[in-house]
Amino acid sequence: MSLPPLAALRAFEAAARHQSFKKAAAEIAVTPTAISHQVRLLEETLGVRLFDRRPRQVVLTQAGQELYPVLRDGFVSFANAIDRIGQRKALRNLTVSVVPYFAAKWLLPRLPDFQKRHPDIHLHLHTSIEAVDLASGTVDAAIRYGPGPYHGLVSQPMFREKFVPLCSPMLGIRSFDDLCNTTLLHLDWLNSDDATPTWPRWAAVHGIKELNTSGGISFSDDTHAIQAAIAGQGVVLASSVLTRDEISSGLLTAPFDQHLDGHTYHLVHTGRGNNRAEAAVFGDWAASEVVKSQATSENPPNDD
Repeated sequence: MSLPPLAALRAFEAAARHQSFKKAAAEIAVTPTAISHQVRLLEETLGVRLFDRRPRQVVLTQAGQELYPVLRDGFVSFANAIDRIGQRKALRNLTVSVVPYFAAKWLLPRLPDFQKRHPDIHLHLHTSIEAVDLASGTVDAAIRYGPGPYHGLVSQPMFREKFVPLCSPMLGIRSFDDLCNTTLLHLDWLNSDDATPTWPRWAAVHGIKELNTSGGISFSDDTHAIQAAIAGQGVVLASSVLTRDEISSGLLTAPFDQHLDGHTYHLVHTGRGNNRAEAAVFGDWAASEVVKSQATSENPPNDD
């Protein structure tokens, strides 16, 4: 069976809700006669009476009572769906590529602030250890770790990485002799250079010749290496910035001051495309978060 005309269904739903042709006419911006005509057309199509017409009032029949809630819920669903579509269209989209560990440890905890400040930007995180070609248009911006420069891209430095030996306090490491008798946890880096934080480089820079850097356990994922260190399985050379929570909570400790400086994280984008303004907004926000985090590190809260 084909559906009755939408105008007739709409007129009936409004008249049933108000129990008045006059009020329904005012809502839809037509005459009461037009409402009466549309309701009559619907009744003729269905072959049943939907209203009992009384002086100054219309009352739903049994058939009308069955039809009204179905139409009411249907029109509410229509309105809600249209509102949602309209809101999505009003949002500005931004896709940012970032490596998973950086996303989990630095970016995700701060995203509620970005959403609060920029509710009109729908942010999509593309997490991958592979660098995405920004010229392809797959993503609008990326957070990249490296020496730079990034030719052809707008590049905004965020912060420079620092790597320190980290381990569980339960290992009780206090000296280099302790370290030499402890399992070393290694990270496999996709792209190695003179700034790659490896145990051989750390030992060479700080003149620790006794350390056997060839043994231990290797990990391809930062998260697994950090979890192994927390579990007391060894010492990992890891970011002091991205493990700040684990250090402050006491899950990890840094037994030595000796560290390695790494490269810098940069927020990069092409400066072109439909979402260049959103990429710039995200870059400004990220820069402000870096400033806030550095201020907190220099002035930790006083618990006294």
